Amino acid sequence: MAHDPIFGIGPHVLYKGGIEISPEFHRNKKGPAQEDELGLGLTYGITGDWSAGVELPYTWADNGTNSNNGTGDIRLFTKYRFWRNDQPGIQESAAILLKTKTNTGSNTLSSASANTLGLTYGFEGRSWYRWASLRYQANNKDSTGLKHGNKILIDLVAGVRPNLTGYLEPDTVWLLELNGEYAQQTRLNGTAINNSGGNEWFLSPGIFWTQRNFAVKAAIQVPISSNLKGVQDKTDYRAKLILEWHM
Repeated sequence: MAHDPIFGIGPHVLYKGGIEISPEFHRNKKGPAQEDELGLGLTYGITGDWSAGVELPYTWADNGTNSNNGTGDIRLFTKYRFWRNDQPGIQESAAILLKTKTNTGSNTLSSASANTLGLTYGFEGRSWYRWASLRYQANNKDSTGLKHGNKILIDLVAGVRPNLTGYLEPDTVWLLELNGEYAQQTRLNGTAINNSGGNEWFLSPGIFWTQRNFAVKAAIQVPISSNLKGVQDKTDYRAKLILEWHM
């Protein structure tokens, strides 16, 4: 009962006193620009329903004109599960998430700080999973007065376990996510930039493989619909690989 989506968010939290260590690799390719991120996530279970943690990234960014690498912006997060319904072989739950991206990176192509508030619901069964989440990301201005548009993120996810296994056996769950992003226009000193804002939708197949307290999560995000304002490069793809240890 410890599964969550890969690109979306789920209501899973750690047990009280639990520690999660999760090295991650992310890639975002859009037109001539590409950003790779290697990060380390650390999470602590404050109670059985409340966890908090930090993400420490290192990024390689190339916007087609300039390139740079260095430490990315540190991200702090907390999640609280406020509802849980247990039934034989089934668990339903819901949680709220608060995440803050600081403006602490040394990579000069990193963006400004941002705050995200999210709400998520999950259904976890022996054979089937489903999740839904809604997030609002509020971006702040950077030192030049540039403010990227705030975002609404929508995630609908289904998962299936083809073979029922015991706790001591390797376990595989296949995921399919539908991820939507709605972005406001970017503003420079209060003036809207024409070639910014709009929405994109993605279909994201993935896998969640576990062996007791160790997990491998991997997925690729492929655009299926883009309605961007003005002249903008559409997202080519995004990819994630995550390793998780629970201790």
